[in-house]
Amino acid sequence: MPRYFFNTRIGDDWVTDPDGAELPDADAAWETARDTVLAALGVGRDQARLMTADLVVTDAEGEIVLEFPFAEAVEIDPDQGATVH
Repeated sequence: MPRYFFNTRIGDDWVTDPDGAELPDADAAWETARDTVLAALGVGRDQARLMTADLVVTDAEGEIVLEFPFAEAVEIDPDQGATVH
C-alpha cells in the first residue's frame, strides 16, 4: 500500500510529516487531506494565518501528489441567509 506524507506549508514555513500514512490510493489521500485540514481549522489557532496554508501531500519518493489549500476546505452554508458575492 502506498505511503503518503501530509506536509503543511504556510508562506515559506513548512511543517513536515515524518511518518506519513499508508492509504490505498490518491483519492484516499485527498479525503485524508480534507479531514486533516478541517480538523486543524476546528482547533482554536490563528485562523487567518491557516487560511493561507496548503497541505502538500507527497508520496514516498517525495513527489507532490496534491496540494490542498486550507481555504478550499471552508464551505459556506447557504441556509445561513447571508448574501455571498
